[in-house]
Amino acid sequence: MPSDNSTIRARKRRLRNQLTCQQQSAHAVELANHVCRQQAFLNSNRIAFYLANDGEIDPDHIIRTAWSFRKHVYLPVLSPFQKKLYFAPYSYGMAMNLNRFDIPEPACSPVNWVTAWQLDLMLLPLVAFDESGNRLGMGGGFYDRSLAYRRSRSHSRRPKLIGLAHELQREPALATNSWDIPLDMIATEERVILVRD
Repeated sequence: MPSDNSTIRARKRRLRNQLTCQQQSAHAVELANHVCRQQAFLNSNRIAFYLANDGEIDPDHIIRTAWSFRKHVYLPVLSPFQKKLYFAPYSYGMAMNLNRFDIPEPACSPVNWVTAWQLDLMLLPLVAFDESGNRLGMGGGFYDRSLAYRRSRSHSRRPKLIGLAHELQREPALATNSWDIPLDMIATEERVILVRD
């Protein structure tokens, strides 16, 4: 039976923050080796990433590979009026602003932002996952609200969702809520789990 989500969240955050810099770096390289070979990555043009924070596995190597393949890279930005995410174009060396959680966001006009359904692929951070594609985030619900349209439109599979994590973030089973949006794939430093096509 799944544990309480707040207990899991605290335990997994503690575990990932105990990883050394060398372990974090090695995991990021192995993760990139797995993700950059996936058809979901190779066939996508507009890809949303995140900047690692709080011990999250770092997608920086994947971002650099995406740029080298001339893919369009996006980062999440918090909507100032809604509790959901939009995605801003991100290029090397561009100016950044800190959001209310002190996470860097691209400093660009909202006219350049896109919504989740305009993306081909989204690489999501997470605190814990299970092999059924359930994801436990930080608890704010921003990704779930931004992807809520996927619940009402069963035919809408855009974007493909890949959760990125350290293998130590796996749980046998996570409790789910009606608003949770499951992942299509999960990638860690050890493997890729295909949940649904």
